[in-house]
Amino acid sequence: MRKCFSFLAMLLLVQIAKAQVDTAAYRTIANAIQKKYAPDKRSVYFNVRFKADSVFVESTSQQAITSFENSFPAAEKAKLIASLLPAQHLNGQVYGVTTISVANNRSQPFHGAELMTQTLLGTPIQILKKQGGFYLVKSPDGYLAWTDGGAIALMDGAKFKAWQAAKKIVFIADYGHAFTAASNSAARVSDLVAGNILKFISANGAFTKVGFPDGREAYVPTEQLTDYTTWVKRPLPTADAILKTAQTLVGVPYLWGGTSIKGVDCSGFTKTAYFLNGVIIPRDASQQALVGQALDVLENDSISVEKCLKNLKPGDLMFFSAAKRRGINGGRVSHTAIYMGDGQFIQSAGMVKISSILPTAANYDEYQSKTLVGARRMLTEVGKPEITKVENHNWYLSKQ
Repeated sequence: MRKCFSFLAMLLLVQIAKAQVDTAAYRTIANAIQKKYAPDKRSVYFNVRFKADSVFVESTSQQAITSFENSFPAAEKAKLIASLLPAQHLNGQVYGVTTISVANNRSQPFHGAELMTQTLLGTPIQILKKQGGFYLVKSPDGYLAWTDGGAIALMDGAKFKAWQAAKKIVFIADYGHAFTAASNSAARVSDLVAGNILKFISANGAFTKVGFPDGREAYVPTEQLTDYTTWVKRPLPTADAILKTAQTLVGVPYLWGGTSIKGVDCSGFTKTAYFLNGVIIPRDASQQALVGQALDVLENDSISVEKCLKNLKPGDLMFFSAAKRRGINGGRVSHTAIYMGDGQFIQSAGMVKISSILPTAANYDEYQSKTLVGARRMLTEVGKPEITKVENHNWYLSKQ
């Protein structure tokens, strides 16, 4: 009896093993495909998971999915379930708009996950999939991350177009509030930060009635607002405009993933200084370092103060790599700042502050200066890949 039972158990295990896919082999294939078609998970989503005898692959890249499908033997095709995002379970609600002053976007769909970036109230986003109470979203700078469903208003195509077409206003003060009535002493509806976008409902003297993307209504001091269309369709900013905005953030604390007056990381700071002047650049320092016009600032892989003073102009972005402190050249870019002129640069490091590359300066930052690995000019490259005027981004203004 025991021998019979043991034989049946072994037979069952063999049958299960045959039914299972070779996960190790397909993980190897998936890794190769990811390196080719989705090397940066911040901009292309690609995920493969296994359950019993099935393989699930989903991605924002059709090329990645097709390549993975073609890797399957014909005999195992039935085990493969492929999904191109946005996911069908969203039922057409593949658009969204941020509904709170600053929304946290994380690396995974739970609140304890790493803060990757933030989107401001009124930011249009693409919804890609839902998991639990979180949504995988793409922001206008092409960045992928997970955000709490309570921070966004989901929309189908018709509702999103209606939001785009609505008359809107932009909050331009550093920080403030929206109120339940036209009075600063009224109950608060929400806090607001520079760059927040709201629907215009009506003018009411010293206050303007506004609408939130999720349908809430409130009143905001008119002097803290400007017309959205005028704000969006401004001429290209000057370097002085970028630096003026950047300096309004001096003293703001460093916050990993931050992109607002409440806190900024190094690239969130540079991105915000440009965005508030109508220009969208990539989110992270290592991404920003790949666009724009490259500038010569090094001599034998080390900072050349002479070249910096000669070749850099105010508004240029400077890039640094912490790996250089360990004697490693060619390491990943890990920090960025905005050049101000005369050897000075403004950065978010501990807090937003003005530093210098000149050893004789009182604000000399030896720690960062010795890790300089490059610089890029953005202002002359607007309109080229990944450097876009807000006006020309069809999520902010419908082109139809």
